[in-house]
Amino acid sequence: MSNQDPTSNATATPLIEVKGLIREFKAGEQTIRVLHDINLTINQGEMVAIIGQSGSGKSTLMNILGCLDQATAGDYKIFGQSVSRLDADELAKLRREHFGFIFQRYHLLGDINARDNVSVPAVYDGMDGQARNERAEKLLSDLGLADKVNNRPSQLSGGQQQRVSIARALMNGGDIILADEPTGALDSKSGEDVVQILKDLNAQGHTIIMVTHDPGLAAQAERVIEIKDGYIIADYKNEDYQRPEAQPAAMIDKHRKSAFSSFIDRLFEAFKMSLLAMRAHKMRTLLTMLGIIIGIASVVSVVGLGKGSQEQILSNISSLGTNTITVTDGYPYGDPRRQYNDDNLTPQDAQAVADQPYVLSVSPQLNSNMNVRYRNVQEAASISGVGKDYLDVSGEKLALGQGFDEQSILRRTQDIIIDDNASKTFFPDNANPIGEVLLIGSVPGRVIGVLEPNDGGFSRGADSPTLYMPYTTMMSRLIGSAYIESFVALIDNNISSSAAESAISELMKSRHGTDDFRIRNSDSIRQTIESTTAAMTLLISSIAIISLVVGGIGVMNIMLVSVTERTNEIGVRMAVGARQSDIMQQFLIEAVLVCILGGLLGIGMAFAIGEMINRIGGDSFKVIYSPTSIIAAFVCSTLIGVVFGFLPARNAAKLDPVEALSRD
Repeated sequence: MSNQDPTSNATATPLIEVKGLIREFKAGEQTIRVLHDINLTINQGEMVAIIGQSGSGKSTLMNILGCLDQATAGDYKIFGQSVSRLDADELAKLRREHFGFIFQRYHLLGDINARDNVSVPAVYDGMDGQARNERAEKLLSDLGLADKVNNRPSQLSGGQQQRVSIARALMNGGDIILADEPTGALDSKSGEDVVQILKDLNAQGHTIIMVTHDPGLAAQAERVIEIKDGYIIADYKNEDYQRPEAQPAAMIDKHRKSAFSSFIDRLFEAFKMSLLAMRAHKMRTLLTMLGIIIGIASVVSVVGLGKGSQEQILSNISSLGTNTITVTDGYPYGDPRRQYNDDNLTPQDAQAVADQPYVLSVSPQLNSNMNVRYRNVQEAASISGVGKDYLDVSGEKLALGQGFDEQSILRRTQDIIIDDNASKTFFPDNANPIGEVLLIGSVPGRVIGVLEPNDGGFSRGADSPTLYMPYTTMMSRLIGSAYIESFVALIDNNISSSAAESAISELMKSRHGTDDFRIRNSDSIRQTIESTTAAMTLLISSIAIISLVVGGIGVMNIMLVSVTERTNEIGVRMAVGARQSDIMQQFLIEAVLVCILGGLLGIGMAFAIGEMINRIGGDSFKVIYSPTSIIAAFVCSTLIGVVFGFLPARNAAKLDPVEALSRD
């Protein structure tokens, strides 16, 4: 049967014009045609009922008319503009500015109140916040829901929910109201009220298109279009229809914001909905964050442990003196000239280095092992001849007494400084051995100082007693030599240690005419330990980062589940005009929020772990937190939210509005 078009003679541009429209769906390898060659014209201000049995294609036609779906073939024009070439956001703009949807199952957002449900379309349209709240409350009041603006959908009856749905359809103007079985889920009284509301809206100039299988409801429309098996089999005017007296529609002042302000408003709406979704699924959100929490806590704790270990080791190294260079007599190991090497290093060499501007102080040094006796106690001891600045260059500290001075060196005094081992060996019952005399071989020496215990063990590796005396005294009175074994130079901290090492090497070569000496730079030891601990920290941190990646995958999986669970909500937002970017923002923000919150909790856990370790370790070991690692961990958790939240967010934005609305 050919399609009839009673309005084809209208002189005005049709509001809706459909020509040769076909809609097909894939079903496996087959193609099912739901609409066949539909030709239809609807003028502005009409009240049209599309009637047909289930499966006749009436809902599919309504979805195409409302720009929720697109035809397989044919042409559909609205306001004279063809929609076939419009992209998803342009179709959303049409829905946002011209269409209002009233669904059989209401499709209200359950986590927000009636006012916020009504105002959702205006958020996407850029209306000012105060203006949209006032309009939403006005619409609800006009529909008899003035006292229900703060009620959530679960606190409203079916009729009340449908009224909220109608108010939402009118929020942005609702030039065209599309009502899908608007009374199907309502009792008789509520259904009559909804029909009367639709008639009143038609009287105000709104174009009403109802889809129904109820002939009684269709009979109340101005025009009836009957569909069967995808064909229009009837299109006629209802002779008994009495159009209500025309009422002027109220002008809408949308108070639109600037593009930037509108974007911020939509971002805030997405943020609010993300928080509501997280609150509604607290346990799932916590489990999602668990991988992020563990990963961040691991990274921050491991870096803190590495930093604490490094500081502890470097504090032990400080017993060698900081930024020191040791020059030792003799050709380098492995050099065949070593067998012909005679003593070459002299105190004058040490003094020449001490005169350099980048050197703070120098201490010559030579060593020997000799028997030392005090009364009836005799022990083998290490004897070190040192300069007046030995304590400065070595980092050793005095527990009692004093060190050597310039006169001690010049006068070759027989003063000695003993270490803690020597004090315990020779003076076990004397807490202050200052002034006591020890016999070193056959040379007596008076104790003038006692060193603090050296637990680090870097400068004195042996447990045997160690005695220190002026190097001049040792050279002349103990070993009878004019040469020293080595000297230690303390370098200015503002000078590069490697540059100072090169300068000292060149100076010594110029003095000796050859490289008959060896140089050891304590800073190289420090650098080696720093690089080693940094490498170990990086290695362990890399392992900890794996847990972050696993946590990120968990976030992605849970967000994919969340998209599936909230597909209907996505469909509703698309129907009221949300852009694809709006949907993507909402789910991306939720993923980022989950990861940021997980990161903050992870940092808190790391501090708790560190505090526990510090309490157990006492002064011997500390966890030292690195602000850089904390900031990096926080940034990393945010990036994980962006990276692993992108796929679920994109999937949500790419959903088909019709399919999304059909899911519960």
